[in-house]
Amino acid sequence: MKVSTRGDYASRALLSLALHADGGEGPTAVRDIAERTGLPQPYLEQILLALKGAGLVRSKRGVGGGYVLAHPPEDITLSQIVAAVDGPIVAGDFGVPHENGACDHEGQCVLLTVWADVGEHMRTHLDSFTLADMVARAQGRVPVTRDAAV
Repeated sequence: MKVSTRGDYASRALLSLALHADGGEGPTAVRDIAERTGLPQPYLEQILLALKGAGLVRSKRGVGGGYVLAHPPEDITLSQIVAAVDGPIVAGDFGVPHENGACDHEGQCVLLTVWADVGEHMRTHLDSFTLADMVARAQGRVPVTRDAAV
């Protein structure tokens, strides 16, 4: 399983917005987010539009325009961000056990149940991390370790 480039970029962009939200500077221009994160601006613009469509950011047009978080960082999870740009978090597109003939072949339902469980574990794990958690880690207030849950 892997998070797509879109999911990674979306998470980095929102983390950047969250890291700079306390400054009260208002909306952040896409150009500034791209410079801070090292992400390509044209691709970032597409990603921010998807995040806006999912209700995770708001935008303002014109001079002084840009993007702001639509919710406090503690209310936005990594699973919401990834799902906003990649669709539902699943282990694969294998169907649902016991529906639409999904169990017509030997062993199929057993594996479909496992894949569904893997997808649920991925969603649950990503749900356990908020942007506020990532801000705390980025600012060194919480150690960054591979298996430390915040």
